[in-house]
Amino acid sequence: MKKLLTLALLAVMATGANAEEKDSVKSNKPVFTTIKTLPITSIKDQNRSGTCWAYSTLSFFESEILKKTGKSYDLSEMFIANKDYMERAELTVRMHGDSQFAQGGSAGDVLIVMKNHGIIPETAMPLPGTMQGDSLANFNEFFSVMEPYVKAIAKSDAKKISKQWKVGLQGILDAYLGKTPETFTYEGKTYTPKSFMASLGIDLDDYVSITSYTHHPFYTKFAVEVQDNWRWDQSYNVPMDEMMRIIDNALDNGYTIAWGGDVSEEGFTRKGLGILYDTKKAQSLTGSDAARWLKLKASEKKEKLDSLGVNAPEIVPTQQYRQDGFDNWELTDDHGMHIYGLAKDQNGKEYYMVKNSWGEYGDYKGTWYMTKAFVAGKTMDFLINKNAIPKDIRKKLGI
Repeated sequence: MKKLLTLALLAVMATGANAEEKDSVKSNKPVFTTIKTLPITSIKDQNRSGTCWAYSTLSFFESEILKKTGKSYDLSEMFIANKDYMERAELTVRMHGDSQFAQGGSAGDVLIVMKNHGIIPETAMPLPGTMQGDSLANFNEFFSVMEPYVKAIAKSDAKKISKQWKVGLQGILDAYLGKTPETFTYEGKTYTPKSFMASLGIDLDDYVSITSYTHHPFYTKFAVEVQDNWRWDQSYNVPMDEMMRIIDNALDNGYTIAWGGDVSEEGFTRKGLGILYDTKKAQSLTGSDAARWLKLKASEKKEKLDSLGVNAPEIVPTQQYRQDGFDNWELTDDHGMHIYGLAKDQNGKEYYMVKNSWGEYGDYKGTWYMTKAFVAGKTMDFLINKNAIPKDIRKKLGI
C-alpha cells in the first residue's frame, strides 16, 4: 500500500511537472499586435518548385500596382519562369557549363524579364503543371528532364553547335510550364505581354536592389556574389543600420519590400517565426549546460529553442556579423519573401510581417513574423521602390 501511495505521489508530481512545462511553453507563445499592415494580394503556393523568387517578387509588384492604381492583379509566375530559364540556359551554354543552371533565382530576374518581355495575368496561361494533372507547380520531373538537356549542350565537345537546341528546350519549357501567349484577352481587351505591362501603372525604372556588405565600398553598386544572381544584377551597398532604416521608412510610407535572405537557421521555424537565436545564452534558459547541450540531437536542440518563444535570447547583429556570415557560408541565399507590415509581441519586441509562398501554412496562415534582429542579420538583398528610400540615403547613392 505504501509503495502504491509512493508511486501515485510520483505520478502526480510528474503530471504537475509536465503541466508546468506545457504552461511555460504556452506562456512563451507570441501574441502579436499589428502596428502597421499594407495591402497584399492572396497567399500563393509555390508547391514543389524552387520559384520563391518569382512568387515573392510578383507579390511585391502586385502590391506596388495596388498602391499606385487601387487595382488588384494576379500575375503569372510561370510566364516569368518560362522566359527566365531560357535566358539562363543561353548563358550556361555560352559559358560552356561554367554557370549554375538551377531552379533558384532572384528578384532581379523578375524585374529584368518584365522589362524585356512584359508580364501576363495568371489566367492567360495554363495553371502550372496542369499538363501533368497537377494544379500546382511540380518541378521534380521537369528539372530532371531539363538539367541534363542543357548540360549536354553546354558540355558538348562539338566544334560548332546548332540553334536547334533552343527549339528543343522551348518545347520542354512549354510542356511543363505552359506556352507563353503572344496575345491574350483580359477584361475584354486584347494585349501583348508588353502592352499589358505598360497598362499596369508602374515604372520599372523605379526599382532598385539594396544590400549591405563590407567587401565592397558603401554607396556603390556591385553584383552580390551568389549563384542565383546569375545575371550579375547589381545592388546598392549601404551600412547595415541604413539598410534597416530603408525597410522601416518604406513601411512607414506605404511601400512593401521584396526580401531575399537566409532561412536555413534554427530560428526560422516552420510554424511562422524568424528569430536570430543566441544559442549560447539559450542553453541555460532551457536548463542545459554546455556538456548536456552537445549531447542533444539537432531536433531536440531545436525543440528546446522553439519552446522559449518570445523569451528566446537573440544575437545583436553587427556589420561584422553579416560579413563573417557571408564569407564563411553561414549567411546563405535561400528564400524570397514579401515584407508587408510590422507587429509587436507581448514583450514589446517588433517583428516584420512577411508573406510567404507556401500556401496558408504555419500558425499564421502563410505569414511569417521575423524579428528585426533576424532581418538585419540574415538579409542577402531586397528589391524596393527607390521612392521608399530616405532622402539622405538616396543622396548618398546618387538616385
